[in-house]
Amino acid sequence: MHTSRLEHDLLGEVEIDNKHLYGIQTQRAIENFEISGVKLDFYKVFMKAFAMVKMAAAKANNSVGFLPDAITKPIVQACQEIINGQHYAHFMVDMIQGGAGTSTNMNINEVVANRALEIMGHARGNYAYCHPNNHVNMSQSTNDAYPTALKIALIFAKDPLINELKKLVKSLRKKETEFKNILKMGRTQLQDAVPMTLGQTFGAYATTLGEETGRIESNANLFLEVNMGGTAIGTGINTSPEYAKKVIENLAKISGLDIVKADNLVEATQDTGAFVMYSSAVKRLAVKLSKICNDLRLLSSGPRAGFNEINLPAMQPGSSIMPGKVNPVIPEVVNQIAFKVMGNDLTINLASQAGQLELNAFEPIIAYSLFESLLMLKNGMLTLRERCINGITANAEYCKQTVYNSIGLVTALSPVLGYEACTKLAQKALQTNRSIYELVLEGKLLSKQELDNLLTPKKLTQPQLARN
Repeated sequence: MHTSRLEHDLLGEVEIDNKHLYGIQTQRAIENFEISGVKLDFYKVFMKAFAMVKMAAAKANNSVGFLPDAITKPIVQACQEIINGQHYAHFMVDMIQGGAGTSTNMNINEVVANRALEIMGHARGNYAYCHPNNHVNMSQSTNDAYPTALKIALIFAKDPLINELKKLVKSLRKKETEFKNILKMGRTQLQDAVPMTLGQTFGAYATTLGEETGRIESNANLFLEVNMGGTAIGTGINTSPEYAKKVIENLAKISGLDIVKADNLVEATQDTGAFVMYSSAVKRLAVKLSKICNDLRLLSSGPRAGFNEINLPAMQPGSSIMPGKVNPVIPEVVNQIAFKVMGNDLTINLASQAGQLELNAFEPIIAYSLFESLLMLKNGMLTLRERCINGITANAEYCKQTVYNSIGLVTALSPVLGYEACTKLAQKALQTNRSIYELVLEGKLLSKQELDNLLTPKKLTQPQLARN
């Protein structure tokens, strides 16, 4: 059986089960915020970053003479344990919460304090020896600790996303090579345009997604500037004059990141522009992924009454009533992920503009939205790569016939036959429902050898030095 302890705050007393490292303020937040069902422990990278902030603060406070060694060392050890992956089961507050993130800050303050008490040989809740506010939160406010931890966590969280993005681009490049000699019709506004290769289609996808690596990296660098040391509104109240410099130095060393202090801590405490910029980059990736998935669904549509140029791997039966039907479920799920990411971007924009005066109280929904977008996109790209892109096959002969039967083929013949002759060919093809290829040979406008030579993938899909 578990014992309990009685803790108090300005609202009164609450009984806390001794199995929990968290305390009264966390318990109140758990009861107040049953919102998303997603607890702080779900995004462990956030709690890891928060532990780095608390460790950096403790070391800075110790170096300026504010925090004695006897308390500093247990706090640092407790933080290191969290960084190493321990105690996450005690971070139980909902990601979406009121109070500008105070409940998150207090959750980690209480966990660190109670673990430090254990290390010191004291009982949990015996805060006379190590207090969540007086010691763990010394020289800090939620208003500088929360956004600083969030920025560090987002920098760490981008790496799995970028790694998966690079793998997806690599898979698309493989398809570019595999399909480089498969001729097909390009389309504009869903109408026949001019010939291209299926390899060029996948090469374009690889290039457009490859651009996003640099975009995300660049925008993530905005997070290196933090307001740590500003405390409540950026004025640095309750800190030593040397504290801000030291806490930033410690944080850079602990995190391994090039963390710098913002030039104006008052401005930095209220500004959420870096989150807006980063979200826009994440959204841009989602938009591009969604467009590619739209294309994959179109190109694989059919198989008899659609485009039918490519085959997506069959993942599951597609209908409860239509036997034999297989749906493009993987592109569909990535489309839906993209819709969610776009919605999260709007949420972040709304939360950012809703800040008032010296603080933005809505950083928790910004944090939740960004972490969710990063996780869903990473998982979506992995699924798209493994369960769709890698297994795509081409209907090469069908693709070739669409080129030969397309009215758009006259554009490729225009430099040789002339615009007027090609216009007449297009009109006759439409009127008689015959192919351009067939009509050119029938009219003896070109020999079969001449025509076939003009219709090679290389000549149809690349600029030519001469027209003969």
